[in-house]
Amino acid sequence: MIDLRSDTVTKPSAAMREAMASAEVGDDVFGEDPTVIALEKRLASLFGHEAGLFCPSGTMTNQIAVNIHTRPGDEVICDEGAHIYRYEGGGVMATSGCSVKLLSSDRGRFTADQVEAAINDRNAQWLANTSLVNIENTCNRGGGAIWNIAEVDRINTVCRKHGLGIHMDGARIFNAMAESGESPLEWGKRFDTISICLSKGLGAPAGSVLVGSNKMMAQARRVRKRLGGGMRQAGILAAAGLYALDHHVERLKDDHARAQRLEAVLLELPGVKDLMPVETNIIIFSLQQDQDAASFCAKLKELGILAMAIGPSQIRMVLHLDVGDGSIEQIKLALLRIAK
Repeated sequence: MIDLRSDTVTKPSAAMREAMASAEVGDDVFGEDPTVIALEKRLASLFGHEAGLFCPSGTMTNQIAVNIHTRPGDEVICDEGAHIYRYEGGGVMATSGCSVKLLSSDRGRFTADQVEAAINDRNAQWLANTSLVNIENTCNRGGGAIWNIAEVDRINTVCRKHGLGIHMDGARIFNAMAESGESPLEWGKRFDTISICLSKGLGAPAGSVLVGSNKMMAQARRVRKRLGGGMRQAGILAAAGLYALDHHVERLKDDHARAQRLEAVLLELPGVKDLMPVETNIIIFSLQQDQDAASFCAKLKELGILAMAIGPSQIRMVLHLDVGDGSIEQIKLALLRIAK
């Protein structure tokens, strides 16, 4: 079965498992796990920040970031399709007691002018206090769209002007950098905090790292404990992240190239419409009105392909390190067979 539902479905390679099995460990809640410390320091340094915090998931790193940037009753600005809003169990509201102001966008990418217009008047006591702007890069619901760093600069300027925090949900930031060519340092200096996921395109079985200042990560560590994320001999997982950084970053462009091969196939199929431009490893397309996404995915499954219906007529496919060139040919034949 070829699994295109997400890039979270990857299995650790034999070499990654070996790195995990041989990891030096300690008690991370006591700050004594050397492998966790190495991973946190490496990613913090890579993105130009003082400190990092290893967590089980990107949802936890994102929600910790929201919590340390806000107070209950505050408001967070984000895209209407943002992962922190749609796919994290209502954490912004339940964990931090914040409301959200949703912006319409170009495949997940809004503008500085939109942010400026969305900020509430601090002198209006009947309005929520706007305190944080969240940017997701790449944009999941936007088909893996990459942010323009110049627009991020303009948003950063607006945030500084109004005293707002700025956080990046960098679940697929390495996918973005593989195509845009910017360095981690270039992205890092534009954000107060960044969530960096290791279990998507990088192929680790679990884990994300939140980076920021020493002061913010000290706060973050307390929130992680409160949320139950204080792991003990977590170096076994952190070792997978270190291995991924060493071996799985450069190959991300292979996933992008394979996604573009499937894009070319989908563009020729009469049953497909509204295919989002493929920039990285995510493909999102809609079917013609007489076709149902769930039924389409069921037919694909019969042919050995797993895809995800994300709307009545909309489907998502995600390429990753467990899908090679041979799989692309099998997917192509399956699509040609059913998308007529």
